[in-house]
Amino acid sequence: MLSLAATMESSMSKPGLDNRHRNHDGDISHKHGNTLVSTLRKIYGRGFAAGYPDTEKLSEVMLQLNETSLGQLRRDHETGHLEHKIAKALK
Repeated sequence: MLSLAATMESSMSKPGLDNRHRNHDGDISHKHGNTLVSTLRKIYGRGFAAGYPDTEKLSEVMLQLNETSLGQLRRDHETGHLEHKIAKALK
């Protein structure tokens, strides 16, 4: 029979999907938090961060993004494309 400490240690040593997403979201916000919603809409379309003005920064809306908008950001961040897409949208 496993002890409670061993069970907790085992479950803590295997980060879940939510924990990984939180870590990536922190990375995204840290690296791209000053990016305006208007810039991200040039990349992802008018529906990105729906309900927020173009003048809001990503860091201000990150925690309230719906799964579609957040999923797009996560995918591009994880594949290394987000920085390039933002730079291209700013030109």
